[in-house]
Amino acid sequence: MAEPINVVVDISHHNGSVDLQKAKTNGLVGVIQKATQGESSVDPTFEANRTAAIKAGLLFGAYHFGTGASGVSQARHFLETVRPDDKTVVVLDFEDNPAGTSMPLEEARAFVTHVHDELGRYPGFYSGHAIKKALGTSSDPVLSKCWFWLAQYGPTPVVPPCWAKYTLWQYTDGAVGPEPHELAGIGRCDRDKFNGSLADLTQFWGK
Repeated sequence: MAEPINVVVDISHHNGSVDLQKAKTNGLVGVIQKATQGESSVDPTFEANRTAAIKAGLLFGAYHFGTGASGVSQARHFLETVRPDDKTVVVLDFEDNPAGTSMPLEEARAFVTHVHDELGRYPGFYSGHAIKKALGTSSDPVLSKCWFWLAQYGPTPVVPPCWAKYTLWQYTDGAVGPEPHELAGIGRCDRDKFNGSLADLTQFWGK
């Protein structure tokens, strides 16, 4: 098994103005941008950063921050905003919502199922403490069909029993977790290791 490669970041409006061409020059291969939140919110940097990522020749993905609203309604909003093609990685961000209601498991299942019904593939499922707390040692028959993106800021990734492995590991938020925390062109940011080789990453992204 190849060593995980540190060539992916995830960004949102919190990162401010970014230079993705410069980031690519400094080793970035893929970027996953926040697209939507809840049933109506759109990240103000989404369209500009998508255009810049594609222009730079980066692999591009989009994620949705889940809230306590209807999972199907949120999935529709996400897909209408992103209009993903076969080479756009799509992800549900399942974590505690500090500004409102958090997404329950039932709505997470509804979200990923709707995405599957529309695209013919399950999205990625991003989570850390939230899903470990929600599932404990049990597995979820719906969410386990998603590829897993682990959020854990420590030296060793601990994957919940629901998944056999992580596909992506967000090992730092730009402040906490192992180095490196920064990337030229972006600065301090969420950095992510892919569990495979560069060839594996390219193949995965083309799904």
